[in-house]
Amino acid sequence: MTDSAPPRRPRVRAPELIGKGGWLNTGDREYTLSDLRGRIVVLDFWTFCCINCLHVLDELRELEHRHPDTVVVIGVHSPKFAHEAEHGAVVDAVERYGVAHPVLDDPELATWKQYAVRAWPTLVVIDPEGYVVAQHAGEGHVHAIERLVTELEAEHGAKGTLRRGDGPYVPPEPEPTVLRFPGKALLLPSGNLLVSDTTRHQLVELAADGETVVRRIGQGGRGLTDGPADRARFQEPQGLALLPDGTVVVADTVNHALRRFDPETGRTTTLAGTGHQWMQGAATSGPAREVDLSSPWDVAWWQGRVWIAMAGVHQLWTYDPEDGTVAVAAGTTNEGLVDGPAAEAWFAQPSGLAATADRLWLADSETSALRWVDPDGAVHTAVGTGLFDFGHRDGAAGQALFQHPLGVTALPDGSVAVADTYNHALRRFDPATGEVTTLATDLREPSDAVLVGEDIVVVESARHRLTRLRLPEEAVRVESVAHRTRRAATEVAPGRLRLEVIFQAPQGQKLDTRYGPSTRLLVSSTPPELLLKGEGAGTDLSRELELDAAVREGVLHISAMAASCDDDPAGGREYPACHVHQQDWGVPVRLTEGATDRLPLVLAGLDEQESGSQMP
Repeated sequence: MTDSAPPRRPRVRAPELIGKGGWLNTGDREYTLSDLRGRIVVLDFWTFCCINCLHVLDELRELEHRHPDTVVVIGVHSPKFAHEAEHGAVVDAVERYGVAHPVLDDPELATWKQYAVRAWPTLVVIDPEGYVVAQHAGEGHVHAIERLVTELEAEHGAKGTLRRGDGPYVPPEPEPTVLRFPGKALLLPSGNLLVSDTTRHQLVELAADGETVVRRIGQGGRGLTDGPADRARFQEPQGLALLPDGTVVVADTVNHALRRFDPETGRTTTLAGTGHQWMQGAATSGPAREVDLSSPWDVAWWQGRVWIAMAGVHQLWTYDPEDGTVAVAAGTTNEGLVDGPAAEAWFAQPSGLAATADRLWLADSETSALRWVDPDGAVHTAVGTGLFDFGHRDGAAGQALFQHPLGVTALPDGSVAVADTYNHALRRFDPATGEVTTLATDLREPSDAVLVGEDIVVVESARHRLTRLRLPEEAVRVESVAHRTRRAATEVAPGRLRLEVIFQAPQGQKLDTRYGPSTRLLVSSTPPELLLKGEGAGTDLSRELELDAAVREGVLHISAMAASCDDDPAGGREYPACHVHQQDWGVPVRLTEGATDRLPLVLAGLDEQESGSQMP
């Protein structure tokens, strides 16, 4: 449903903040909403595996900087994977991603359920009197939230209900380790190792022992600056790939850029990207320095081009050094696991790449899958079933399980090693036998591995070190474990189901209808048999679905987009600023007689059928 008129702001009392894991970044103090009365509170429901959640963290930094004495951002960590429910992992993630606001660790999704959240990320705005006044799913909404914040500051300042002052954030003490949450590693021709020291925004060259620092590249603070080693700046760099000319291409993830580092001169230059995040409607090919990218996480040299795991938009891109261009190579930007021709395939946050002569292997982290691209561009899945099934299970590929792998490494015998990050393990898949085995356990969030002679050097990201292992002849046997996401399935009635995506153009904006319909809705399901009616694309954000009663459980995949522009009735600007609001939902459903026949998903605004009363 759409509404281009500015809605009257509803008054829904905000539920209390509850989380069994407790509070982080508050100096051990626990907070209630009453402690925050008088401040504008923005709840950020996130989980640290989710690239869209990481984008929102970056967006919120600007909001926090501009409104330091009126706005309090509270991160509500709501896990998808079993590993994300571990308190220590949340502590690590808060430091890893530079989260500079309080975080409530909610491993049982108690607050998530109280606020009826259905997607990562979701932002909820609470006014100084403790009422929910806005909810947004997905990224790219901070411009609308900032406008609302400005209105709330004026409104509650006049009423005397706004309380200015320092926020509750207390930074943790820094740890003096050589590396801090390193991401990826590369063996240089010299025999030294180059490591992306992600949280410190640097590259580090280590001697062959993997411990002795030879030099650091980058000043160590966030930024996008070219130049010699002591002047260059990166922002959470990840992937590294050696080019034929001996230089290294760097996936500079949060800068949405590719950089080139020359080990001979020590200089860093920018190859691709503008420093701005790619959004729907932007160019998907062209001169590399003129096209926006979105969180490139890893890179590999294959078939004469640099292949890019573009985690932020669930695609593979390429950079061609011959003509200096970038282009989409595979993926639709929809999140999921769909094989087939490159233009039709779906990925879910591809985060690791490894090239062999006839395959480009990739770790597709959000589907806990190992996948590959053939020389004709077709996409295949070796291990993995979808967004919500994961675990640690060896055996035949059809029933083996990973948990959010971030890295993949080609081995000399044609098999591949998988950095099975959330299982704290190094796994192996052999295409010749179709079997998955475990090479090593008791690694802490391994994110990459690199071959060095007969050894394999693993990036133990959460132990802040490189760990050298001898490749064993026999795999370690481990007890099989299988999980489904902690997110509960939504019970819906079989038969007719009314899907309603809630979108209200933010205050001061109107739907952008200059070039036709301003909204788009795409619906599919896993398994496909779940949907008897309602699959496909359309422009209406409401749709009648029909669910097959014989299929008791499944996942509805829903992608919604709405475009709005600033409303300037005085005609003061010839080209008003326009914004694209987009979110993909994977909604696990269980068909239950007598359950609801309506599925509301909030893209922006509040569900009118909920806003007249307390939230559940």
